[in-house]
Amino acid sequence: MPLSTEIRLASQHDRPAVENLVDAAYSHYVPRIGQKPGPMLDDYAALIREGVVHVAESDGVIRGLVVLVPEPDVMLLDNIAVDPAFRGTGLGRRLMVFAEEAARSAGYRSIRLYTHELMSENIALYGRVGYRETHRGEDEGLRRVFMVKTLA
Repeated sequence: MPLSTEIRLASQHDRPAVENLVDAAYSHYVPRIGQKPGPMLDDYAALIREGVVHVAESDGVIRGLVVLVPEPDVMLLDNIAVDPAFRGTGLGRRLMVFAEEAARSAGYRSIRLYTHELMSENIALYGRVGYRETHRGEDEGLRRVFMVKTLA
């Protein structure tokens, strides 16, 4: 990962790059699950307006993002995406750490997420970094695995 990567709050100016990144990061799942994954359907103009989208920028280019939605009792890690060209560089891990630190700073004791049940590599990754599955179910027409992590 380039040393100059900065994580910052997204602005409306970033919206096209955010949408392109999400499409690039998730499009390979469409054939596997038979439809667009949830992050490809989100309204990023609204999410950016709400101040819940953070981008990882390197040399003026957005290479990753995380969407963090405060809920009453837990922080929702709604989306984490990395430019396919930056997979394996540690950027995704850095975004996960950022999300957990942001949740702690906001006073949360836990962070939750969900992913499609056919995204097995994501489920395994989240398990390796301390998330535990709480349940599975259909949500917004998608079969999802819900997970939570207690923050130290």
